[in-house]
Amino acid sequence: MQTILVVDDEPLIRWAIREVLEDAGYAVVEAGTARDALAQIKSAAPFAVALLDLRLPDCDDLTLLRGVRRDAPDTRIVMMTAHGTPELMAEAIRAGAFSTVIKPFELSRVVGLVRAAGAAA
Repeated sequence: MQTILVVDDEPLIRWAIREVLEDAGYAVVEAGTARDALAQIKSAAPFAVALLDLRLPDCDDLTLLRGVRRDAPDTRIVMMTAHGTPELMAEAIRAGAFSTVIKPFELSRVVGLVRAAGAAA
């Protein structure tokens, strides 16, 4: 069973994503801040995929993506945002994201992205 890290400062979004991913057979770990996410990356079992919100209370750019790439280079990253521009999303891909998704999104789309990213791991 692959483990997925879901990082978003909105508890309802984390809950919804966790529910749909657990129903799809994944184990899910949540974090509400960049600091918590990096602590999970360093202390928990390896994550197949990390879903990272672009804007968090303690981070609002691609710094978290770069930290995850540094600390867990085998983890595939999907960036989530409601505030992204096409240029920023392209920059996320260049910085190592597997894919990006714009909020609001269909939860089934997230499951599909996680499956694709997990298969690429």
